[in-house]
Parts: sequence; C-alpha cells; structure tokens
Amino acid sequence: MDRVRYYLALLLVVFTPPAILFWFSIHPFIRFWRRVGPRLTLAIHYALLLLMAGGLYLVRKPLLTAEFGTSPFLIALAVPVYVLVVALRFKLGKHLRARILTGLPELAPEKYERRLLTEGIYSRIRHPRYVQVFLALLAYAMAANYLAGYVLLALSALWILLLVRIEEKELRDRFGAEYEAYCARVPRFIPRRGRD
Repeated sequence: MDRVRYYLALLLVVFTPPAILFWFSIHPFIRFWRRVGPRLTLAIHYALLLLMAGGLYLVRKPLLTAEFGTSPFLIALAVPVYVLVVALRFKLGKHLRARILTGLPELAPEKYERRLLTEGIYSRIRHPRYVQVFLALLAYAMAANYLAGYVLLALSALWILLLVRIEEKELRDRFGAEYEAYCARVPRFIPRRGRD
C-alpha cells in the first residue's frame, strides 16, 4: 500500500502544477495565443508542460519526504469522493470533448463552435470541470496522505478560484448579456437546493 500511496503522491506533485499553469498561460494571454495559432500554441505548451513535469520529477525526493502513513479512514473517505469524480466526468463527457479540454474554441474561435454551455450539469453549476478537478485532487491527496498532496490541494483551491475569475472575464467578453443572465441563475460551484 505504501508504494501505491507514493505513486499517487508522485503523480500529484509532477502533473498537477503543470496542468493548472497551462490555463494560466492560455486565458490571460488569449489574444496573443490566437495570433500564434492553435497548433503552435499547443506544441509550445505541451513541451513546457513536459519540461516542468520532468523538473518536478527530478526534485521529487525533497517534495515527498513528509508522509503520514496509510490511513484506512482517509482511504475510506477518498473512495466516495472519487466515485463522485467519476460520475462528474461522465456527465461532463457529454459536453467537454477533447477539443474543448485542450482549449481549441478559445484559441481558434472562428474555426470551432463558440456557444455557451448551459445544459446538463452546466444548468446546475457553472464550473463543474473545476469542481471535478478539485474533488479528484482531494481524493488523491487523502489516499496518498503525503504533505505535498495537501499543500497542492490548498494551492489548487486558490489557483482554481483565480482561474475562474480570469475565465469568467473572458466569457463575459465573449457572450455578454447571455453570460450575465446565466451567472444570475446558476451558481459557480455548489448547486442550489430544491432544483430538479
């Protein structure tokens, strides 16, 4: 079990920061990246992501020194959280195809569909993908039970909140009054009670 926990923590440490930083590079500088073009933009970013992941892998030992051992209680808590993550992924899969997850509609809006997602799970919360990512990180951090996982979870919460602000500004610019009306009726992260 210790080996499984170690590899969960390693995956968290190596891949979480590059994945989140990817969107911090895209959203605030979207006009620049549109001029660069989607293929070159993604090639640059994927190369940088691999370099960053490789760099984090090289310093994995100091990052993964503090661990708290196997906790059956935390693993038992992580399992239903991860089941929820899988359920959310299934619901999101109906709306978020690979081209959306890689940012192609943002990078090449003239070529890819630019409609506002408001149906399905998006009729309940505006940012289900970020909820899913946070819950996945929570499940992995609890199962791994390493200090680095908990630190990344806390940082990810801050990164997600900041990223949502940046993304919502972009959506307001793109969809205007339609997005404002959507924001007025649908909460960001937690569904309102009493809705069908």
